[in-house]
This record gives sequence, C-alpha cells and structure tokens, in this order.
Amino acid sequence: MTFRHKFLGTAATLALTAGAALAEPALIYDLGGKFDKSFNEAAFNGAQRWAEETGGSYREIELQSEAQREQALRRFAEAGSNPVVTTGFAIASAIEEVAPDYPDTKFVNIDGFLPEIPENVQMISFQEHQGSYLVGMMAAMASESGTVGFIGGMDVPLIRHFGCGYAQGVKSVDEDIEIIANMTGTTPAAWNDPVKGSELAKAQVSQGADVIYAAAGGTGVGVLQTAADEDILSIGVDSNQNHLHPGKVLTSMLKRVDVAVYNAMKAGEDLATGTSQVLGLAEEGVGVAMDENNEALVSDEMMAAVQEARQKIIDGEIDVVSYYANDSCPVLNF
Repeated sequence: MTFRHKFLGTAATLALTAGAALAEPALIYDLGGKFDKSFNEAAFNGAQRWAEETGGSYREIELQSEAQREQALRRFAEAGSNPVVTTGFAIASAIEEVAPDYPDTKFVNIDGFLPEIPENVQMISFQEHQGSYLVGMMAAMASESGTVGFIGGMDVPLIRHFGCGYAQGVKSVDEDIEIIANMTGTTPAAWNDPVKGSELAKAQVSQGADVIYAAAGGTGVGVLQTAADEDILSIGVDSNQNHLHPGKVLTSMLKRVDVAVYNAMKAGEDLATGTSQVLGLAEEGVGVAMDENNEALVSDEMMAAVQEARQKIIDGEIDVVSYYANDSCPVLNF
C-alpha cells in the first residue's frame, strides 16, 4: 500500500506524522504533478517498481507550492521515513537547510546541486546533454524542411543543458539546419502548461519546424499533441513518451530517474551519502527510446549513426560541450 499525502492543513500534517514508528522511504515530487508523463512520473515508476518487488510501501507527496518544500522534508523526517527521496533541482537548497537537523535521516536529491554535500545527503545528476545530442542527430536526419525545434520548460541552466546538447547533435549532422528554441516561462508554472506548450509548437511549425524536442515536463504533453495534430514529428523526454502518439514521436530522450529512485529506495538506510553520482551514457543513465511505437520512423542508417556516436561519446572521441561549462552554448543562442 502506498500512502499519498497533500498538505491541505492540519489534517494532512497529522496524517503524515501518524506513522512515525514506520521506517518507510518517502518520495517528494517536483512541481508539475506526479502524472506529468515525464520527469515526475519516471520517479513514480521507480518507486512503484521498488514497492512491487519488495512488497514494501512508501509515502509520497505532490507539492502544491514552492513554500511546501522545507515543510515536506521536515514532516517526512519527523515521521521516520528513510530515505527521503526528492526530485528537482529547486529543493536542493531546502535539503541543505534541513538535513543537518535530522542526522539519522538520509536524503536524496535528483537533479540538484550543492557546493558542499551534507554527510546524510546523496546528490544524483544526469548528463542530459549526452542523450540530447543523440536525439538531436535523429531530429536532423528525420527533418525534411531543414528546420527543427526545441521547447524547454522553465528557463534554467538545466533545461539549457538539454537544448545545448540537442543543438550540437543537430549540427553534427548538418551545419545548415536551423534550430528554433523557446522556453515556456521563468517560474515553476512552466513545467505544467500544456496549452502554452501547444502555442509554442504551433509557432515553431509556422516557422518551418518539422521535428520538435520538448524538454518541459507536463508542458511537453501539449507540444507532442500539437506536433501530432500538425503532422510533424516530436521527441519526448525523461520517460518513454513514444506511446503517447504512436508513429508521431520520433523517439524519447530517456533520463533514468526511475532507476535512481529505485536504487535509492532499495539501498534504504544503507544508502551511501555525502556523495554525488553523475549518470550519463556510459552508466546508461540517459539514452534513446526504441519500441514498436517508433520503429517505423527510425531507419537502420539513423540507428547505426546514433550507436556509433554513443560509443564515441563514451570513449571520449566526441566531446559534447556542457552548457554548465561556461553558461553558454557554442551552437545555439537562447
């Protein structure tokens, strides 16, 4: 059984602390909703896999506002949850504040960064630019118009990191391909605005884009829907989104948040903390989704090129420049 809680006042607080004697893990989703069909849903799938394999249960919460981050961390720690797994870069600062107050609780953050990692915290990040490079290659090879698009969610370095890798992959195939890039917004609402995603997709189609990569959480659902409606191709992100529009989603850039959550819950109180993990192509932390929903769209030539580039990135023969390296992208101006 999975316990689901939302902070709706005193009743929710009491419910959360009621099981203080239990040492269940807990999962805090980033803003945008558990079933965003992307980042948060990947985290949910990892937790569900752990629960199904072990017969265990976990607590979870879908935050409704930024202000609830620290409160959620403290309530789960006080309730005896261990470890407390969190998703999204924005909660990292709250963990930095809360973790020292609960030295017996282990905290995990996926996607965040802390200059100094507390002894009871594990940080997990991904080399999104590597996986995005591969789907950028696929976008360029599939494009017939010579114009492709990128739609990000909240305009933050993490999403520019996705876009920068994508642009390098596109340009590695054809330097002359035009890349149109848009961000959805500058607040957390940008992660869950499929209407705005649809509007941006329509605007890019009007400018000639015939393949659009959406790295925008729940907003991306609107991008993929509009791409299908406009009879162009889209590229999903984080979770495998190929099934949302079979034959219209070229591929999805997999970011194995599910594996990170599963591994953290499996480790439990034995989790190695005071450490950071960075998962890229070599660790199979990112990749390209292939299944029956997109196999007809991906030629043998395209797949061979992707596999070759993947190995060259792992071997260091191809250096995909990180946006974080100098807060800019060599082939794309946001």
